[in-house]
Amino acid sequence: METTISSKFQVVIPAPIRKAAGLKPRQKLQVFEKGGIVYMVPLQTLEELRGVAKGCDVSGYRDKTDRLG
Repeated sequence: METTISSKFQVVIPAPIRKAAGLKPRQKLQVFEKGGIVYMVPLQTLEELRGVAKGCDVSGYRDKTDRLG
């Protein structure tokens, strides 16, 4: 898909990409460049991130007492 940068440096994200990514109007995006590629990543609230690590293996986790020994 192709889009254009306006004279005000605004970019239109094509509808199929907006729908696939679940983007909403006025949603904030983190924009960064790496290796000449511009990435736009939707920011998520802490509430939306809740439970993202549920079920992770923590058997190798070291707590403060173990680190500060």
